[in-house]
Amino acid sequence: MENMSNGLSHLFMTVFLHCFSAFMVIPAITDITMSALCPGKDECSIAIYLTGIQQAIIGLGSLIIMPVLGNLSDTYGRKVMLMVPLTLSIFPLVILAYSRTKYFFFAYYILRTLVAMVCEGNVHCLALAYVADVVPESRRASVFGVLSGIASSAFVCGNLSTRFLSTASTFQVAAAVAVIALVYTRMFLPEPLIKEQISTKGTDTICLLEKAPNKKFQLFKTLPSFNDVLCLLSNSSTFLHAAIVSFFVNVAQVGLESSLLYFLKAQFHFNKDQFADLLIISGIAGSISQLLLMPILVPALGEEKLLSVGLFFNCVHMLLYSIAWSSWVPYASALISVMSIFAMPCLKSMASKQVGPNEQGKVQGCITGICSFASMVSPLIFSPLTALFLSEHAPFHFPGFGLACAAFALMVAFIESLMINSAIPVTDCSLNNSESAEP
Repeated sequence: MENMSNGLSHLFMTVFLHCFSAFMVIPAITDITMSALCPGKDECSIAIYLTGIQQAIIGLGSLIIMPVLGNLSDTYGRKVMLMVPLTLSIFPLVILAYSRTKYFFFAYYILRTLVAMVCEGNVHCLALAYVADVVPESRRASVFGVLSGIASSAFVCGNLSTRFLSTASTFQVAAAVAVIALVYTRMFLPEPLIKEQISTKGTDTICLLEKAPNKKFQLFKTLPSFNDVLCLLSNSSTFLHAAIVSFFVNVAQVGLESSLLYFLKAQFHFNKDQFADLLIISGIAGSISQLLLMPILVPALGEEKLLSVGLFFNCVHMLLYSIAWSSWVPYASALISVMSIFAMPCLKSMASKQVGPNEQGKVQGCITGICSFASMVSPLIFSPLTALFLSEHAPFHFPGFGLACAAFALMVAFIESLMINSAIPVTDCSLNNSESAEP
């Protein structure tokens, strides 16, 4: 129990440092993008389209890479695979820490796109698999919530730091913290021990990941096939519904992320500091939700009901953004994050219970890969919508129309969530069973 606690505490610190570094640049990057592409303007269609294209490419890359890293982490270790995104995420930050002129921005844009294809979401995905390795099913949803709460706390601290730093200092600090996250993980994070009794063969308890460093690296034999994903989807109705909900939630979330800051800049002339204020409020609400409310509400309501509650309030949260008539409305909408952020931890917990302990990386990689596919599709829809309805050529006056469409996607996810019943027994589905089948 003590080893489990130490492992989780170091994992939480790793996630905090990585998220702190990643989130603190969000308020500043919109102004940098606008300055590089449309200096002196508050509305820039080119910036919206470029951001959307970047997110679509990242989503496509993540769709391929995330299941691969998740699957490889089942064999070669969570810590080994965590080092990959933690290392690569440093380099784009260093570019803007050095200079933020137009050409350096384009260098950052290209490198950030390539790196994010490997890094985007992978730290969180592997952290979820790590938690599933060491935490029993009965406590898993609460610990997933704590993990998301740690990320929300990093979100708050990162944006609060940005509020009081210059743009140059923001990227310098972010790069330094990314290096600290890498060093800390390498020095302190232990590899989780996955133990499984193979009673049919009468063997002793084994630890697959303890043996990992001695294994020959056989990439293609361990990659998850399309049949693996189909097997999960066809043999577990819970996983199928969770995958559908994940898709629509991420379509909406990426739509929000690709549209909101440009919408607020065009409508209310928000700058870096106001973006930071808004994100701080949202992050504080999310931290309170994940760290304090979720451990209480999961036992009281159950994962299925809490998932639906979170999706409902998330829909309300996004609708308020879309109809904002005053600069104060976005701040009020951000407060609703205290109830809207329950969805994904509950969803990931339910998905993790559909497979055995040695396949947690695969199932989290599959879910995250589906989310990445949504991240690829969403910008192709919402970037043109946002650019059109913020321009003078909009067919009718509704600047927040793209955000309203994102809220509709969340409503679809909410309706789908009502069909989830995790009590339904799971048909046995061993991923890559051709290799593991007994003679």
